[in-house]
Amino acid sequence: MARVALEHVSKRYDRSALAVNDVSIDIADREFVVLVGPSGCGKSTTLRLVAGLEEATSGTIRIGERVVNDVPPKDRDIAMVFQNYALYPHMTVYNNMAFGLKMRKFKKDEIRRRVTAAARMLDVAHLLDRKPAALSGGERQRVAVGRAIVRNPAAFLFDEPLSNLDAQLRLHMRAELKRLHRELQTTAIYVTHDQEEAIALGDRIVVMKSGVVQQCATPMEVYERPANRFVATFIGTPPMNFFDGTVRSEDGAMVFESPMGKLRLPDPAARSVEAAGGRSIVLGVRPEDLSLGTSGDGTAAGQVSMTIEVISPLGYVKDVRLRTAEGKEVIARVPIHTDASVDASVPVAFPATRLHLFEPGDSGRNLAATID
Repeated sequence: MARVALEHVSKRYDRSALAVNDVSIDIADREFVVLVGPSGCGKSTTLRLVAGLEEATSGTIRIGERVVNDVPPKDRDIAMVFQNYALYPHMTVYNNMAFGLKMRKFKKDEIRRRVTAAARMLDVAHLLDRKPAALSGGERQRVAVGRAIVRNPAAFLFDEPLSNLDAQLRLHMRAELKRLHRELQTTAIYVTHDQEEAIALGDRIVVMKSGVVQQCATPMEVYERPANRFVATFIGTPPMNFFDGTVRSEDGAMVFESPMGKLRLPDPAARSVEAAGGRSIVLGVRPEDLSLGTSGDGTAAGQVSMTIEVISPLGYVKDVRLRTAEGKEVIARVPIHTDASVDASVPVAFPATRLHLFEPGDSGRNLAATID
């Protein structure tokens, strides 16, 4: 396996805007890194640059200690798994998995050993004589992964490999990929638009927007401490609630004031606002951090009365859509047995230790960064 590094890599198509803009990512040997973002953010282009399927306009790409910018895809020692499986329909499963090894002139015994081992690992050994048309979507995806495994490459590249599968099969294959990575100890780069998938799979996740890396960190760091409002909105379901307001000192404490009322800001939130100069800010809170009803343990930053409009049960939790007196919509995700009824007016408690403060604007940075 090998380290993969992108150093100030950009890609421009003709005179259009940069599809990938000054991207620098250092992926350690045996690390599983997930590129995630909305359609058109540049994540698949970045993967194709590593694979050699696209040529970088500028910057350096390394696999191991070798600069591969001018190395053709077949000589980069990588294996790629595509969204559409890319299996040869006229070949059996065995021949699909063996094809790359045959092209590299491996001996028949070695090919059979590698294909058999990979097929057993992926539970497709009983399918080796079938053709792709006789396989289910999940089986085809396993074969595509097996074709990559037999190569024993320096790095595995996955381009949205689970997007064509149904929800239940996606969950199963996600667990299988996690297991395979642990067993094979591979370096892997994985592209998806599904933020839940990114959080579940990645040792680190790279959130991209408009060709630019917004944040690269562990899944929990990205979730707990998003770099800016875009990351806070994209990572997490339902997305974070935002409130525009100002901050001022009141009775020796920092207070966030908005049309819905006042919230007392404890440390470290108060310190982050002071470091930023106390200007107008945007307060964010995740739906799962809000609670309905009076909080008597003294941990809330404050409470705001809201009216329940819609309740959506989701099994062990339910999403409650509320509206403030000023007409702002708010989403709270609460335990399924929480008392709630449509049209009821309830106090909504804001958690003192789970508030996020951002600069104004759609991509305003997280002010917590100013106190690091």
